[in-house]
Amino acid sequence: MNKQLQVHGALFLVALIYGSNYSIAKAVMPAYMGPFGLIVIRVVSAALFFGILSRLVVKEKIVGRADNMRAILCGITGIAINQLGFFGGLNLTSPINAALLMVIVPIIVLIFSAILLRERVGMRKVGGIVLACSGAFLLIYTSSGEGTPGNLLGDLLIVLNAASYGLYLVLVKPLMQKYNAFTVVSRIFTVGAVIVIPFGWQQVMVPDYSSFPAEIWWAIAFMVIAVTIIAYLFNTWALRYANPSLVGAYIYLQPLLAIVIAISVGRDVFTLEKALYALLIFAGVYLVSRTRQAVTEE
Repeated sequence: MNKQLQVHGALFLVALIYGSNYSIAKAVMPAYMGPFGLIVIRVVSAALFFGILSRLVVKEKIVGRADNMRAILCGITGIAINQLGFFGGLNLTSPINAALLMVIVPIIVLIFSAILLRERVGMRKVGGIVLACSGAFLLIYTSSGEGTPGNLLGDLLIVLNAASYGLYLVLVKPLMQKYNAFTVVSRIFTVGAVIVIPFGWQQVMVPDYSSFPAEIWWAIAFMVIAVTIIAYLFNTWALRYANPSLVGAYIYLQPLLAIVIAISVGRDVFTLEKALYALLIFAGVYLVSRTRQAVTEE
């Protein structure tokens, strides 16, 4: 198999893993475990894995007060708030709403880059922001109506998750340019684990694990091993060889896979109304990403 096919295979697997996560996580929450309990299991497991990998393979430390403070902020935004917002929101809203709202991450990155890095925002990007935000607003607004599969609070938590992750991508860039990726990820997962444990420890202790059917154990294992570890390793490897536009195309494939999976397993319905809002969001993100390919390099 040549390198090009390997890269496409790795990126598609990552998109499939993330797209599947929306429906698989809904199978566990809240019937078997609360969302914050899942976060503790996932983040602590990842912190241990990447911590051991960093010490045995990389053997590098983040030095200096400024870099350590930045790493702490990355742990807060990229892991703690990001995960608490995502699983808390997904527990309340529908998989399709969550997947569509997550597409606005490049918009959030652009906004924070303009504020923190003072990057120039042209009229095309402004138009993209307006389009994507309009679609996101309409999707959230209609979730408050009766009989809709979405949830207003859940959608807002997903937006908080996207905003936090967008800020993280801006904050982590200098660290990724200075240190090995595993060094940075090990530190931010450790910081995130310290923060999320108080939120979810009680939910970890409450369930009767002996009553869990095999499919729930497989779902939890999928979220820990595939979503957290395998997806990150494959994505990191693929980024070494893939150009930004290719990575971006696979990022936008994630919500499409999430929609197909959610409908096929009967966990959500895709209405014409959602399709129109999705079109606004995708059009806006396209306008922004067309001239900002570096977003997908993070």
